[in-house]
Amino acid sequence: MNKKLQKVFTAIGFILGCLAGFYSIAPATRLLGRTLLLWQQGLWLLAAGLLLAAVAYWLSPKCVSTISSGIHWLEARLQRASVQEIVAGTIGLIFGLIIGNLIGQPMARMPLVGTYIPALTTLFFGYLGATVGQKKRDEILAMFNFLPKLGPREKQPSKSQLSKPKILDTSVIIDGRIADICVTGFMEGPLIVPGFVLEELRHIADSSDTLKRNRGRRGLEVLNRMQKELNTSVHIYEKDVPGAEEVDSKLVKLAKGLNGVIVTNDFNLNKVAELQGMKVLNINELANALKPVVLPGEEMAVHVIKDGKEAGQGIGYLDDGTMIVVDGGKRYIGETILVMVTSVLQTAAGRMIFAKPKAMEKVAP
Repeated sequence: MNKKLQKVFTAIGFILGCLAGFYSIAPATRLLGRTLLLWQQGLWLLAAGLLLAAVAYWLSPKCVSTISSGIHWLEARLQRASVQEIVAGTIGLIFGLIIGNLIGQPMARMPLVGTYIPALTTLFFGYLGATVGQKKRDEILAMFNFLPKLGPREKQPSKSQLSKPKILDTSVIIDGRIADICVTGFMEGPLIVPGFVLEELRHIADSSDTLKRNRGRRGLEVLNRMQKELNTSVHIYEKDVPGAEEVDSKLVKLAKGLNGVIVTNDFNLNKVAELQGMKVLNINELANALKPVVLPGEEMAVHVIKDGKEAGQGIGYLDDGTMIVVDGGKRYIGETILVMVTSVLQTAAGRMIFAKPKAMEKVAP
């Protein structure tokens, strides 16, 4: 590109040199006192053209560099400016040029400087108008609010665009709490049940182990309830996920492919998905977050049902399943006593509350 511009500058210099040589023939004739022959005039034009062409060739790198820098500066300036600034600046420039021309024309009749005044006033008021237009862009654009806005109207995002699909795994279906969450309306978006998860549920429901068989049937009943009774969109994704054998790997790949969210209460699946950058909704974490806050020093009634690991400890549970370890509560097994909370321990498996009996007070059943 630079070489092409250099050739263009050289050609322009040659043309300008020839023109300069043509207009200098008459002064040269008067200076020499004789008329130049035709071949001498041609040689004079050629010499003037070559001279200016050489000068233009020598100056072209600096000219190209200056022009290129100016273009890059203007491009960067335009990219940083907003559309509103460009439009307001253009409007201000147009008005500035008009005002400068109107002021400069009457002054053109002034002697000596009259020839230059219109150009100076036009440049000055044009620059002033563009600068003021950019600074007052809000007021200028507010004048055109009556015009209809061009371009396509922005569409409001639909409900399906606002919420990503939720992909259910086997553990959360067997757990069953997902159905209760859907009833409350806190779960948005379509629920996706992969075919391999449904197949795993069927396999568990047909197990010879009674416990596994009951869990599998419970999961199938939960799905049936969600499809028939709840106002929730539940889809069965029948396609298999190539390149993965384990159910957890298939779930992660499917979530990536559908741009969805995995819903689970499996600790290992939760960590694997988070390591791969996938969003996970853990039902156990939700349940722990919704448990009431218990502070040290509070009193509560606890029914001690068994002894703890340490000597003299008794174990009780709150209605939400939170374990309470009562120091010295072993002697009150089977009784409901009043305890005072001493500390609260939050673990990955849940929350544990440590307490001690308050003045050995019992609560009447």
